[in-house]
Amino acid sequence: MSFDLDRTLALYGDLAVRIGVNLRPGQRLLITGPLANGGASLEAAPLVRRITESAYKAGAELVETMWGDEGMQLARFRHAAPDSFTQASAWFPRALAEHVQAGHAILSIWANDPDLLRNQPSDKLNALQRTVSQAVHGFRDVLSRNGTNWSIVAAPSEGWADRVFAHLPKEQRVEALWQAIAKLVRLDQPDPIAAWQTHLAQLAARRDFLNARRYSALRYRGPGTALTIGLVDGHKWKAGSATSGNGIVFTANLPTEEVFTMPHRMRVDGTVRSTKPLSYAGTLIENFTITFEAGRAVAVSAERGEAVLKDLVATDEGSCRLGEVALVPHNSPVAQSGVLFYNTLFDENAASHVAFGSAYKFTIDNGEAMTDEQFEAAGGNRSTTHVDFMIGSAELEVDGVRADGSTEPLLRNGDWAEALA
Repeated sequence: MSFDLDRTLALYGDLAVRIGVNLRPGQRLLITGPLANGGASLEAAPLVRRITESAYKAGAELVETMWGDEGMQLARFRHAAPDSFTQASAWFPRALAEHVQAGHAILSIWANDPDLLRNQPSDKLNALQRTVSQAVHGFRDVLSRNGTNWSIVAAPSEGWADRVFAHLPKEQRVEALWQAIAKLVRLDQPDPIAAWQTHLAQLAARRDFLNARRYSALRYRGPGTALTIGLVDGHKWKAGSATSGNGIVFTANLPTEEVFTMPHRMRVDGTVRSTKPLSYAGTLIENFTITFEAGRAVAVSAERGEAVLKDLVATDEGSCRLGEVALVPHNSPVAQSGVLFYNTLFDENAASHVAFGSAYKFTIDNGEAMTDEQFEAAGGNRSTTHVDFMIGSAELEVDGVRADGSTEPLLRNGDWAEALA
């Protein structure tokens, strides 16, 4: 049967509105894209329009879109003055913060070319990332507390499809990426909404199992990896759906296969090796190794993109520490697709991962009510950045470490151990 794009768009629009943000009557919806790009890619317009239709049918008061264009971004890197990359929009960060502080929903659509800026100087890349991160700190703080309902989905673009499906004839690549995305967000199921409800219930069961264990640490073993990650007292495992401060149950990532929590900012020791490329700042960082001591990344090396990676961990005081630890089985649908997406939204759901930078306040008891100082004193990491990178594989083993030092298996050969299967 041939691929039906119109049907896919209609199903995807409903899924983003009903399962993703779970838009409530009377809410406004803002559709945007990766923050460094400034808005949703123009290539995502067909999906944006279907999401808009679904949102108004769900009772949206107003749907707005902030558009971005990668051609404009590339022109900036090629022609703007070198000292201008510390400049960011004077109004967009404020508009984002005001939107979510008012309790309205936000949906990001990622359709970016992972190699767009691969040949641009790393000092410009990191200056822009640092500037944008600082400018949108207030907005990200609201999301870190789940102050409102938000979600991220993806749409194909020509540049992204060219990278992922370079082995196919060019005229087939975008459709191939559409088919891959549709399958992994369960649009191929007879009832995608029901399929998602079943999947979210399974993730919740694993979340509840881990929360009942109250581990003090996680211990990792794999090729190039021997790492111990301490967990904060009162940490909370999260998975699938979350509940916003205004009482709305939403799903932040489509797809999602992870169960995640908060590491202690001072209790990470050992070495970890990446298992997938990291798409960051319009470039790829590949085959990298990080060594941690007392929570801080003290040694960083990469076969490609090392300068960008070193600048990332030097962004601010917290960017060299971890803010998230997530378990993902190697038999997840994303991993089993065999596709390397060069996109964190998908690749992080193919492999266990950790994140440099800020921790989510909703991953510790009463975290949403903590001041920044209280959060940090409890072991939470604060930073203007949050960047996931993948460390899972079919060889990874992870143990949960109890307070008495005894351990029990969580992942074996990359997949859930018996208790979590």
